[in-house]
Amino acid sequence: MAGTPKTIALYGAGMISVAHAGAAGLLGLDIIGVASRTAERAAARAADLRTKAMTYDELPGGADIVVVSTPPQCHASDAISLLDAGTAVLLEKPLCTTMEQADELMAAAAAHRQRIMYAENLGYAPVVQAMLIMCHRLEAPTHIEVRAIQPLPTWGNFTSDEWGGGALFDLGAHPLAVAVMLAAPAKVIGVSANLEGGDGHNTDEQADVILHFDTGLTAHVVSSWKGTGESVWDAQYSTANDVIRMEIFPAPKLEHNGEPIDVPAVTTGPYLEPLGYVGQLSAFVDDIASGTEPLMSVAFGHHIMHITLAAYRSASRDAALEPIPYAGPRDKTPLELWHGL
Repeated sequence: MAGTPKTIALYGAGMISVAHAGAAGLLGLDIIGVASRTAERAAARAADLRTKAMTYDELPGGADIVVVSTPPQCHASDAISLLDAGTAVLLEKPLCTTMEQADELMAAAAAHRQRIMYAENLGYAPVVQAMLIMCHRLEAPTHIEVRAIQPLPTWGNFTSDEWGGGALFDLGAHPLAVAVMLAAPAKVIGVSANLEGGDGHNTDEQADVILHFDTGLTAHVVSSWKGTGESVWDAQYSTANDVIRMEIFPAPKLEHNGEPIDVPAVTTGPYLEPLGYVGQLSAFVDDIASGTEPLMSVAFGHHIMHITLAAYRSASRDAALEPIPYAGPRDKTPLELWHGL
């Protein structure tokens, strides 16, 4: 068994690094360094966190855990180099940009005793966990719907070709994960999808995805950057006799047949605990100490990649049903599949 992690470093200094740093602070982990693509950005984030600015080459720099939040096209190489250097890795979603890279991450996770977590924070969000417990006590679902709708991001490079994909690839990782968790133990065997683009870029801004399960169940997943107001993230689980409804944004809520259900109280502000960032990092610390494979493992992220790539391929073929496991080219990004490149 490994020792309990005490230190953490940030490999990437974008907006999401603030959430991981906040969770680390609440858990008493010492943030020993921040690296970014530019020295100026690393220095600015390091100053905010009262820690040291570093280069990528200097990490892990003695850190027990390194959070990788670089652009998706860098995820596989960055995570594998850090694992090889001896640190544990918390790898932001999307897992990577191609199935070939996802396979490499699976091999690296196995070689390094699963000391890597796929950062699907909603797997650790209290309201999501409460919904999962309720739903899995009911009879089998007849339908599931999960939505994430928000305005197009005005920061970062989300709409660049290099990023690898748009609203479904990036934002959609969250509702796809929730749908898969709600349907378990049913397994996804096929995917069909429609995508809509936007102006001035090649990226998808709206995705409507149907997941087909081995039980005959279907789940509808909506991922959209075409929202015009406050973000809406919600889910509904329907059976012959019950409807469970959850809201994540604008505020955590849970209902059973229209009646409000108490959701777990949070004490750490508007998003760190409600969205699962604190629970995620706390669970990873425990996983490393005990030598346990994380709930949100690379294998889970690998499965979401199968679904995502199949969905983009389906959208390129007029929403034709694509099988899972994904059977298309393993060296293509989601955007390349959608545009037939």
